[in-house]
Amino acid sequence: MKILLVYPHCLEDRIHTEDVSAPPMGLYYIGALLRENGYDAEIVNLQAVEGRPGAIEKLLAEKDPDVVGFSVLNANRWGAVDAARIVKGMAPETPVVFGGVGATYLWDHFLTHFPEVDFVVLGEGEGTFLNLIRHIEEGGGEGEDAIPGIAFRRHGRNIRTEPAEPVKNLDRLPHPARYFTFQHLSLTRGCPSNCAFCGSPGFWGRRVRFHSADYFVDGMEMLHRRGVGFFFVSDDIFTMRPALVIEICRKIIDRGLAVSWAAISKVSHVDRAMLYWMRRAGCVQISYGVESGSEKIRSVLNKDITDDQIERAFSMTVRHGILARAYFIYGCPGETAETIGETIELMKRIKPLSAIFYILDLFPGTALFEGIKRQLGLTDDLWLERIEDILYLQVDPALSREDVLAFGKRLRESFYRMLPEAAAVVEVVDDKTLYPCHADFFSRLAMTFSHGDYAGIDAIPDREGVARMLYRRALRYGPDHRAYLGLGILLQKRRDFRESAEILTRGAAHYPDSLDLHICLGVSRMNLGAYEAALENFQKFPDSDPARTYAAECRRRMAEGDRR
Repeated sequence: MKILLVYPHCLEDRIHTEDVSAPPMGLYYIGALLRENGYDAEIVNLQAVEGRPGAIEKLLAEKDPDVVGFSVLNANRWGAVDAARIVKGMAPETPVVFGGVGATYLWDHFLTHFPEVDFVVLGEGEGTFLNLIRHIEEGGGEGEDAIPGIAFRRHGRNIRTEPAEPVKNLDRLPHPARYFTFQHLSLTRGCPSNCAFCGSPGFWGRRVRFHSADYFVDGMEMLHRRGVGFFFVSDDIFTMRPALVIEICRKIIDRGLAVSWAAISKVSHVDRAMLYWMRRAGCVQISYGVESGSEKIRSVLNKDITDDQIERAFSMTVRHGILARAYFIYGCPGETAETIGETIELMKRIKPLSAIFYILDLFPGTALFEGIKRQLGLTDDLWLERIEDILYLQVDPALSREDVLAFGKRLRESFYRMLPEAAAVVEVVDDKTLYPCHADFFSRLAMTFSHGDYAGIDAIPDREGVARMLYRRALRYGPDHRAYLGLGILLQKRRDFRESAEILTRGAAHYPDSLDLHICLGVSRMNLGAYEAALENFQKFPDSDPARTYAAECRRRMAEGDRR
């Protein structure tokens, strides 16, 4: 039996594509359980196909699935509906199943308004979906009532069965890494917090379950063997159990996994010992939900953190050579120019080296949205509009769109202006076991200014100067390929070929097989008129087209007697 598990496209493009580009981990767990039970399950990511006429039709014709399951968020629900209509248009008898957080909160809405949807899986989906597939395989009929955790239509009525029991021991689930290749990992399910803007409390019930350290690291190792070197750890709070996190980090180190990874945490759930081991094990970034510098706004959002906790977490994180990224939300109930000012003042104190700013959205299943529904007498029919979400400002007459957009502009411009100082004042712990990590940290941060996200943002002052400073700081802690190359290139741009050649010569001595370092060194030497030395750099790589091109230019100049 062929089962296609589909992650539909979202309606709107994202500034930060990583926010939506990867299928949710739940889809991989479901796919693994299906394969473990002998089913032909395939995962398809449709994020890249919107606007390509006939792409979904071609995919369905090629795969010819017996069942199609869609992983539905609020943002991609129309992508799911559109694709489901295509499925039914091509194969009307093929069962279509919606699941995921968006489907769980809007199950009645989908079954009422969209005949393309046959079943909805509610909540945690592995066992429920497997049971549903077995029921379909056996011919269907009216036995759906016996399957906990689903919703369906019968005789014009929408029926919801009793909730399914959550998986008690997460390690009993077959590891998705046995069957699929991906970059996202998860240690936990659930979050104990009760943020008013988040759907997690209603979906998971604020209970947290954990995988073991071995299960987590086994998955990382399997994926690393297949060439995955960078991971996103997508738990709401990865650091809830410090001893477990440290055990994971020690296992990563003991197994010799040369990986980098980013995690999400809460400012009240980090400490120095854990941060030390996280950095040793390859963690390069932790994202924290700060949301606002205003205690009043954080209270409205039910964000139970304090300024002291925020400042302490950001200081400790950066001191251990981990980039601390801040999430901020603006356009909240009670937002004013003064509360935005409080957020800017907090930013000045915590000096985040990365920040993402979101306008407050309203999503089904969140406490904030449910309160607005009751207050304004809204129904889920509002989701019949072809929109991804509703901004809070659309339901609050005290907030104008112009004011909220101005808030966002003010926040971003303030962040960009303070970035060079934030980078300049970074201090890291003086621990020799972390020196290689510090070199990596400073060179990564420098790359952001010279070639990465910040390089094209004119609002950030003296980006190349900041990058040069950071590359030099990296090299104080030891040799670092990225720092040698980045600094060498920046010095070339300043036409300081002599210092560039000196830096790149040191780099090539540490990394003698680096094509990039040798080509850059050769270019600097050519500009100094040292053609024979440059030729040696290029001739080390006879199979490289750029190296051959530069070598030919060297020979031409030598033949012409050019000794500039």
